[in-house]
Amino acid sequence: MQTVSHHGRTTAYRESDRGGSGAPILFVHGSGATHAVWRSQFRLAEDHPITALDLSGHGDSDDVDADAGYETLSAYADDVIAVAEATDARILAGNSLGGAVALHVALERTDEIDLDGLILAGTGARLAVLESLREWLADDFERAIEFLHKPGRLFADPDPELVDASETVMRETGRAITERDFLTCHEFDVRDDLGEIDTPTLAIAGEGDQLTPPRYHDFLASEIPDAALAIVENAGHLAMLEQPEAFNTAVYRFVTDLDR
Repeated sequence: MQTVSHHGRTTAYRESDRGGSGAPILFVHGSGATHAVWRSQFRLAEDHPITALDLSGHGDSDDVDADAGYETLSAYADDVIAVAEATDARILAGNSLGGAVALHVALERTDEIDLDGLILAGTGARLAVLESLREWLADDFERAIEFLHKPGRLFADPDPELVDASETVMRETGRAITERDFLTCHEFDVRDDLGEIDTPTLAIAGEGDQLTPPRYHDFLASEIPDAALAIVENAGHLAMLEQPEAFNTAVYRFVTDLDR
């Protein structure tokens, strides 16, 4: 892991550059996760330098003192911009909360980063969180973890190894930060602003994702002026883990078109 210091804290990231000539891609994880959720996307490094970071308070990154909502979203955007500057990344790929961060950057922080493309996976322009899940995140973390790992949520057809790894990371991230992530998602809403995005965009949905269903991605693709849609079959919210080959193929086709 490498690190970059900014705003009084240190953000950790993993970078792989195997000599590919394509634009560097920076991957941003979702709630309660770390850079490890993108482990299968490092296979793309033959063509594009790949970076995945740990947002503040996740994995090996320092935490930030920020209230859930816009303040946390802005702090996470600071993390992303700092790592993008350190790695020359010009394409942002975000899952769930990470997609919200990418959208925030594309809408409000373009004076700080040159963007060639956006990849929005398992995310939406609005990310309302069920009231019951918000209650469990506050009072019964194990129940929240169990809920998220049922079929059709993080995974369409949960593989025991993937579930075990995902649950372990969420517990290591901890209840407070995971709750902050989900509450930040709950307050996020840029539905009226998507037409302002002038960056080519790919929306990728897991066919069986009940947390951010394909219709969320239909909306992104229809409202962002230069956007395309890809559906990953037999996948839930974490399609990049559950169906990495299909996910990577969609990403590769998109970034190859950008290169052209």
